[in-house]
Amino acid sequence: MDATDEDFVDRVRDQWAGVYPDEDLSPVEVIGRIGRIGTQALARLDQMLAPSGVTRAEFDVLGALARGGRPLRASEVTAVTMVSGAATTKHADRLVTMGLVRRRPFERDGRVVLLELTEAGRAFVAEHFPRRLELDRQLLAGLDAVEREALSKLLRRISAVADR
Repeated sequence: MDATDEDFVDRVRDQWAGVYPDEDLSPVEVIGRIGRIGTQALARLDQMLAPSGVTRAEFDVLGALARGGRPLRASEVTAVTMVSGAATTKHADRLVTMGLVRRRPFERDGRVVLLELTEAGRAFVAEHFPRRLELDRQLLAGLDAVEREALSKLLRRISAVADR
């Protein structure tokens, strides 16, 4: 690899090598790149969503409702978005105000409230999810299908360790 192939993570690794010359710094190369790619992908998503006034976290709630295929309890949304119950309530409140989500009572238990997409919410997801996929495709444009599949398998193994 010549200097033109180096990226930010290579420079960080080289700096750490000066401080810890006897350490295996290969984890910095992998985890550092995963972190930077994730940060950049989320920044691109934030930029795409900004004109709509919907935050990334709110888009996650809309996505959970769209994927759910049925109205969901707030606790179900919380479970699939990995945010707190209080955050789910806050996001749902804002999405209700925006007309993208509605609350309705659960027939079997009047104390439970279900969240569901409105027509405007479904239209929002239908417009913005393909745009989000395109951002992800752009990040992966330098890889062919075989490389993407291999990378996905490797990242799945790392993710499994992280989830334990």
